[in-house]
Amino acid sequence: MTRLTHLALALSMALAPLAAQAQTLAQNNETMFRQMQEWRGVPDAAMGRIRAIFGESPYIGQGNPAVTQHPMTPEEAAQRQGGSVDSVRRAYRNARFERICGHPFEVPLYDPQSQQPEDATVCAFMFEYPNVPLTYPVTWVRADQAARLCAAEGARIGDAHEWEGAAAGRLTPPDYNFALGSVQAMRSWHNNRYAGERGVYSIGEWRSGVCATGSFKTPGCNGGDWRGCGSNTYPSGSFPQCHSPLGVYDIDGNAAEHMNLPLSEDQMASRGSTTLGVTEMKGSWFIWDQIRAHEHWARWRAPYWHGTRVMSTSSHMNYHLGFRCFRDVR
Repeated sequence: MTRLTHLALALSMALAPLAAQAQTLAQNNETMFRQMQEWRGVPDAAMGRIRAIFGESPYIGQGNPAVTQHPMTPEEAAQRQGGSVDSVRRAYRNARFERICGHPFEVPLYDPQSQQPEDATVCAFMFEYPNVPLTYPVTWVRADQAARLCAAEGARIGDAHEWEGAAAGRLTPPDYNFALGSVQAMRSWHNNRYAGERGVYSIGEWRSGVCATGSFKTPGCNGGDWRGCGSNTYPSGSFPQCHSPLGVYDIDGNAAEHMNLPLSEDQMASRGSTTLGVTEMKGSWFIWDQIRAHEHWARWRAPYWHGTRVMSTSSHMNYHLGFRCFRDVR
């Protein structure tokens, strides 16, 4: 055997695990795509656009299958709720909200102090994308991919104030002080304005074990390496008490979530912008009960971590970072 042949054999052996891993990721994604069509009725045309976006990346999906160890299976999550996976999924559907939002597993956002659900002009996905209960959330997704995936099915990424309203249980008008001119100045102004709501989460006062926050880091995970950091998330909706007063699940716990922070009015997704602002990452994550990695409450705005424009192709992705979509209803 020649030296060149030896090198070719060694290279093929080294690449074989990567090829098997990629195939498994693709298989997991295919299963998820079928669930999206079966349970949410995503049309074929939209699924074609979604598949194309997934096809751009060797990472996007429910975690690196070579190292991911989910702490709970969908079947175990269903058993905890007294049913099968299918019966639990059916139980999460809400006919009244489907009439308002036009799609299953979406809930209207409004101000209960002055409005009814029918007054809502925007709905939120009940669960983290792919928005199918008892399905693992998508991670390793950039902000621009999240925005495009939402747009692929006629939805959009949410503005920060919409995510905060979904978490707090009360959607209030936009509250961006654009005149301040910088992310950090706007953030400080906002957090000081809502200082009286510090410590208020989607579930009210924080209680350990109520949300998907009891998982673990992969041993040796250095904070963001695809090969060493598993997306050890729970199936969405595994913790039926973990929802906001408006019925948005896992907005605390499980994956953190991308959204849009506009720096001017013409960057607001809720006003129809497609150029958008900068990235804002919200939500606690799957080891919050063990490691309080950062401050967090329903209307808290984070420091400018991994900051880029939302539509930048170099925006941040990570093993515990996902997203959910929002949809204008009129």
